[in-house]
Parts: sequence; C-alpha cells; structure tokens
Amino acid sequence: MDLMTSGAFAQASGLSRKALRLYDELGLLHPARVDPDTLYRFYHPGQLEQARLVAWLRRLGMPLAVIRSVAGLPPAQAAEELAAYWARVEAETASRRELAVFLVGYLSGRDAAMSDGEGTLTVRYGMRSDIGLHREDNEDAAYTGARLLAVADGMGGHAAGEVASAAVIDALRPLDIQVPAGELLNALDHAARRADAALRDMVQANPALDGMGTTLTALLWSGSQLGLLHIGDSRAYLVRDGEVFQITQDHTLVQSLLDEGKITAEEVASHPQRLLLLRALTGSHSSRPDLQLRQAGPGDRYLLCSDGLHVVVPPDAIARVLLTVADPDQAAADLLALALDGGAPDNITCIVADIDT
Repeated sequence: MDLMTSGAFAQASGLSRKALRLYDELGLLHPARVDPDTLYRFYHPGQLEQARLVAWLRRLGMPLAVIRSVAGLPPAQAAEELAAYWARVEAETASRRELAVFLVGYLSGRDAAMSDGEGTLTVRYGMRSDIGLHREDNEDAAYTGARLLAVADGMGGHAAGEVASAAVIDALRPLDIQVPAGELLNALDHAARRADAALRDMVQANPALDGMGTTLTALLWSGSQLGLLHIGDSRAYLVRDGEVFQITQDHTLVQSLLDEGKITAEEVASHPQRLLLLRALTGSHSSRPDLQLRQAGPGDRYLLCSDGLHVVVPPDAIARVLLTVADPDQAAADLLALALDGGAPDNITCIVADIDT
C-alpha cells in the first residue's frame, strides 16, 4: 500500500502537520518512513486509526504524557484507563464547579447554596458581649451566622482596638455562604490576609491608628467539615462526649514560657507580662494565623471567647457551664455572668454553638 505524505495524512487524520511533528518527537506517532534527503515524513494508512485515537484523546483534554501510556495499551486495557481518567476529570470538574459557585456568591455578596455530598449540619448558637467593669469601650467584635462564627479582641487604645476588631470581622463576613469543603482553609486564609491589608490601609490613611491590632478566632462550616482560624489569645473550645477540650493555642509570651517549661501553670496568672501577645493581626503581615481542618459531628458544642472570659473564669467553671446548661444562649449568658462576678477587668465576648443534623 502506498505511503501517505504528511499533508495527506494530516488531512485524513484531523491532525495538523505541526502536531504530527510533535507526536513524532514525543514517541506517540512515528512516521513509517522519513526521506533521508528531504526529511519529508510519510505515513502508512494503517496508522490513521492510531492518529485519530490520539486526536480524540487530545480533544478530551488528556495530557500527552497520559496519552503516551494509554495509546500503547491493548484496546480493552486502554478503555479501562480511559474510564478511570474520565472519572477523575468529572470529579475535578464538580469540585471546580462548586468553587466557581462559591466565588460567584462570595464576590457578589449573594448566598449560593449547594451540597458537598457529606451531609449538612446545622448550628444553633447564643452570643453575649459586655464592656466589663473597668473599660470605657468594648473593643471586642463578634459575628454569628449559619456557617460562620468569629470573635475578635481589638487593642490599641483611643478606640483603635474597636476599629481593628470591627474591620477583621467585616473581612470575614462574606464567608457566611456555602464554601466548598476543600476550600475552607484557603477561604479563611484569604479573608485573614484581606483583613490584615485593611488594617494596614487604615493606618496609612490615619497615622493615629498606628499600633492597633486584634486577635481573631473563627469557625467556618461546610457540610461536616470545619475550618478553624486562630491568632492571638481569644480561644476556641470543643465539647464532645462529655469532655471539654481547648482546641486553640494562645499566642502569648506566658504560653510560650509555659510550653518551654520556664514557668508553671500556677505562675501564669501572676506573671507581669501575662497579657503580652506574640502574634496578632496588625496590618504588618508579620504574623500568620493558625489554620486547622476539623471534622464536626452532631452533638458537638463549641465555645469561642475573648480573653475577658478565660483570664477571669477558671477552666473547671467554664467546663461546668458548657456541660450542664443545655441551651446555648443561656450558656453564653451564664459564662458572661461568671466573668462579671469575677471582676471583669476586660471586655467579655463568648459564643456557644451547638451542632445538630
């Protein structure tokens, strides 16, 4: 049978001559003969089926490296590999579709409901915040929503702390839509960076705000997945199976000294630098929050609070309320009352959230 020129073969196979040269270089489709003088390529008509298969696989978007392995297999095995490849493509497409829907809602400010395939959990919460007994302003800020809970404790004096905490809560607020489970930590990290940039811009516009900053502890749900963002000395606690766990680590000098064994737990409360933060959002991009991905379940209870609660109220008293007061709103109210009874030298904010199906 006569050989076909590269032009005739390209036309018959639906491939360009440039593609034929590339596939030759990659070992996907060698010509039957190359003229030693002119270097013209010639192909056997029997190669058309292989060429068309390569063209079809490229139209599917299959990478050339994968085509090279699939094209050399027996037909039945090649079919199995193709089916596995396409299953991966469909899964990735579904994930990108969820991300696109989330971004449309996020950028437009609209809620965009969708299913993550893992079941949906509902959040029932109560929140309390108080100026305390010795402060002139409440520099705490909080957010409670169907999918997002957050507490921020500002600092800086002359109402700068109030500005800082409100700014970071505003930066997180757009996340209270259905974020894809695989994007929880990315979304939280992006929001924290945006919040830090907002603080920087405020200081540049108003130098009187220089030195302001804020802690931030936030929980973001998607289905049964939970993203946790934390920086500073506000805290998150988990109540599960009758036990209370602190699930954040304070970013304070005394905590670092305690971790290093340089002070005891009993010495923390009296340490002269017990309030010194090592990490916070300040607009300088110098500190990054901790990020965790956790599995939430029905029956879980979470507490988010500023240090105005946990510095004053002992851990066993916090645990007693969380374990014995069934209604989350009443539990938040009782925790606030304990802080006020303890002297409340600082602002107090607490959010108690119960997880259900």
